Amino acid sequence: MKTLAIVLFALMYVLMIAVPKYRPYYALSVAAIFLVSGILPVGSLMSTINWNVLLMISGTMIIVDYFIDSRMPNLLADILLGKSKNVMWVTILMSLFAGVISAFIDNVATVLMVAPVGMAICKKLNMSPVGMILSIAVSSNLQGAATLVGDTTSIMLGDYANMNFMNFFWMNGRPGIFFAVELGALMTVPVMMYLFRKDTAPVSSTERTPVTNYVPTVMLLTMVVALIIASFIPDTPDMINGIICCVLAVVTIVIDYFREKKSDRAIKAIENLDFETLGLLTGLF
Repeated sequence: MKTLAIVLFALMYVLMIAVPKYRPYYALSVAAIFLVSGILPVGSLMSTINWNVLLMISGTMIIVDYFIDSRMPNLLADILLGKSKNVMWVTILMSLFAGVISAFIDNVATVLMVAPVGMAICKKLNMSPVGMILSIAVSSNLQGAATLVGDTTSIMLGDYANMNFMNFFWMNGRPGIFFAVELGALMTVPVMMYLFRKDTAPVSSTERTPVTNYVPTVMLLTMVVALIIASFIPDTPDMINGIICCVLAVVTIVIDYFREKKSDRAIKAIENLDFETLGLLTGLF
């Protein structure tokens, strides 16, 4: 059985690398074979799946979807543009902005959130968006490991190592990975200053994007605070982080429903869930 399990596991990863488009199907198919062959007892199926990770990712995705739709990131980008002296600093600040967001929001969601803003700024300044978009993407990828909720990998590894939110800041009497990641982020500033040293055209902006809904911002901040508080409470349930994220996601949906008197937005948020990632993780667990 062990040999069969290893062979199936290796085959799954080979297929994932060779044809990544169907990764969730490979993982779920191999998981099904594990169950049918008896490698994994059917009775232990529910306990094997890491529900805490799945709930954290699902809840965070829903809140982030509302956050993007509220146009709050656009307002923050407008503020950064107004604070910049020239094009070079626009690129640097937008990259750092993407990195800060990525520390609390999934990398892909961060790029989807910030890249359109960067494109709009480049169009407004009549400049090529390539440099700014690449900087945003790299910065987003770099800082995803800064906190427990910054990336799917952080959530999975943190859960496996029994790490709570604060362990990313301080662990075993020493500074955590957060400070190493942020130090790396700061070191990108002189690199970007050199790469974009010729972009010295002055910029100015007084525009402010109107925010349509402040609830997602409040819920996102509440989620971070709640995860911090939960990390100090002893003997919490294993799924406490997932419960926090999902409860706040449901609260966001309910408040929006009563504000708009329509269910369209809630349906859209659920449809925008990354079911491929959730399916992939379910199969891997």
